[in-house]
Formats: sequence, C-alpha cells, structure tokens
Amino acid sequence: MKKHLIGLSLAAMMLGYAVAAPESTASAPQTAASAAQTNTAAAAPQPAVTAPLPEIAATAYMVKDLQSGQVLAQKDLNVQVEPASLTKLMTAYLTFKALDNGTLKPDQMLSVSEQGWKAEGSRMFLEPRTPASVSDLIKGLIVQSGNDAAITLAEAIGGSEAGFATMMNAEAKRLGMNQTFFANSTGLPAEGHLTSVNDLATLAGAIIQDFPKYYPIYSMKSFKYNNIEQPNRNLLLYRDASVDGLKTGHTSSAGYNLVASSKRNGRRVVSVVVGTASPEARAAESSKLLNWALQSFDTPKLYDANQTISQVKVYKGAANAVNVGFIEPAFISIPRGEGKNIKPILETVQPVLAPIQKGQVLGKLKIVSNGQTLAEKEVVALNAVEEAGWFGRTYDSIVLWFKNLFSDE
Repeated sequence: MKKHLIGLSLAAMMLGYAVAAPESTASAPQTAASAAQTNTAAAAPQPAVTAPLPEIAATAYMVKDLQSGQVLAQKDLNVQVEPASLTKLMTAYLTFKALDNGTLKPDQMLSVSEQGWKAEGSRMFLEPRTPASVSDLIKGLIVQSGNDAAITLAEAIGGSEAGFATMMNAEAKRLGMNQTFFANSTGLPAEGHLTSVNDLATLAGAIIQDFPKYYPIYSMKSFKYNNIEQPNRNLLLYRDASVDGLKTGHTSSAGYNLVASSKRNGRRVVSVVVGTASPEARAAESSKLLNWALQSFDTPKLYDANQTISQVKVYKGAANAVNVGFIEPAFISIPRGEGKNIKPILETVQPVLAPIQKGQVLGKLKIVSNGQTLAEKEVVALNAVEEAGWFGRTYDSIVLWFKNLFSDE
C-alpha cells in the first residue's frame, strides 16, 4: 500500500487565494487501516499564527472553531479534570433529547424529590409540594445552575439519578467523549467524576448543532422562580454581545470553570477554561481565547457538501474511479494573512479496491503552508462502487501483481 499525494488547485480557487503550483508524489508504505483510523480533528497540528496567544491562567484550556472542527490553541487538551457544574451540559443535552423524542413535554409538571430538595450547592429553590414545569426546570438548570432542577429532570428521564448517570455515560461514549465519566447529574464532587476540556468542547458543539431551538436559553441573563430572581453567572453575556452561552461551574476542588461560545461574522468559536481562580478570572481568560481565535484566524469554506474534489483510481470495481469529497461543507481555519501561501494536497492510500461504500474514508486533504501542515480533513467516497465480475477482478489482480513486481518498494 502507498500513500499517493495529489496537489489540488480547485480548493485554493474556491478560497479566492493564489497558491503555489500543485504537486504530485508518492510516500512511504502505510496500511489502509491506519489511514482510515486517522482522527483528523485531533491529529492535525495546531497552526502557527502571527499573533501570539496571550497567557491563559487556567489549569487546562482550549479554543476550537466549530465550523472547521480545528483546535486553535490548547493546554492539557485530554487531561482529566473536574467539570463541576459543567456536568449540567450533559444533563441539558439529554433533557433536550427527551423533549424531542416525547419522553418529556415542556408543560409537564414535575415534583422535586427529597434528594433533589436537599441537594447541596446552587439551586432554583424548588418546593417539595409545588410541582414545576419542565420548561422552568430547564431554565433553572441552565441559567441558575440549580442542582435541585438537575436531579428532578434526571429522575424523570432516568428513573433515578443513578439510572440517568448511566444514560449520561452512554451518550458521552456516543459523542466520542473518551476522557469522561459521570457519576451524577449535578457535578457535585464524586469519585471518578471527570472529563477533559476536549470532551467539554465536543459536548458544547453537540448542543449547538443538535438542539438549535433550545440553545438560546443559554443566553438568558437571568431567570425568576419562586419569587427569587437569579442572574446567569456567565459574565461574558453582559460584556460581549457576540457571546451567547454556555455554562459556568465551580467547586472548591475544581476551581472556576467556563465553557463559552461566541459567534461573529458567521464564525462560531467555543472556548473552555477550567481551574481558574475566580468568577472574574474565568470570564477574562475565556474572553482572551475567544478574541484571539476570532481575530487571528479566518475560516473560509473549501468545498460544498458532496462536491467532487478529485477522482481516485479503483481496482476490481464495476467503475474505474470513484468521486471523493466531503459529506458536509468543508471549512478550514488558517492564520489570518496566510491564504496566499496555502497549498491543498489530497492524500489517498493506494491501491483502492472495490467494493466501496458511499461515505467510506479514502484519504485526507492536507492544507499546507510553507511546508507546515495547517489542517487535515478526511475525504470520503461520494458514490458507491460495486465489485466487478470475475473477469474484471482477475484482470485487475494481474495488473496489480505487475505493478507490485516493478514497484520501487
């Protein structure tokens, strides 16, 4: 097996940038399995930038462009940390899912259990004999960070908080949150209750993408329940009009945490900071990350969804080639001012053998500038290719035998 590199000019033209001439070459052998398993979002190196990242006073942090999926800066990306009330992002995610599948209804009335009523920490001040609507409980969960609201919703969805925690962990696994384990719905300290800033950014992105009709709740600056009005603890909502979420968290052991999101000029960026020293610090450090990412990078669209960027030779197939591209629109984040230097290169693993399924990963697109890889994205088959008949398979087997016989490897 060989990786084949093909320079592409089309992607650059779509960016409106002038680039160096395309190139074509072959690299050292690599197995198809190793190429197919590349996690491009995590594997691609962080792009170099002309504007240096400000010092961030946090135990761990990251900032990510949601359109390109690229991590633009990070510290201890996958190190496990205590989420505190950032846990409630998953509690909300499963609540939104329950609303969409009919398990819960917005006007459904729920009563707080004794466990929920006695929960320590922040609360929305539920009364045991006064049911609250699911709609109010969600606002109490998100805006007021109510532990009583979290437990009430968890028990309604999962039967018990322990049952809900099992659902939380299953959902985390589905989303690819590989460093996360939830022991409860609130984020109160518990053995093994850990996550990572990378996983938290994944969860925030899933909320924004999967539940756009509920996401505006995260921008509410206050909520009043039981004649008690409480402000949203996300200070950036009051300071930056482009910030519209998401969630704060704090315990004495975790420090002050914040997952924030900003949308400017069509770009959506998410930051995560954990382990800061105060409510003011988590807002200030998050603001540094968001502003730096939005000011130091551009995120243009490379290709539309299902647009053919190239054709790849196919052996033993009913067709001799397969169209490759992206199922979703493909964006890249590049340092501002670097557009004129970028070179898109398609890397595929040869030979490509039929049968091929639509959506099958066949290689990756690398965006290179001055010899440095800025970003990588997996490319997939845009159409299926069935296996050829006996004669076609036999003929291509002979062709491949001769190619291997006279190859340099």
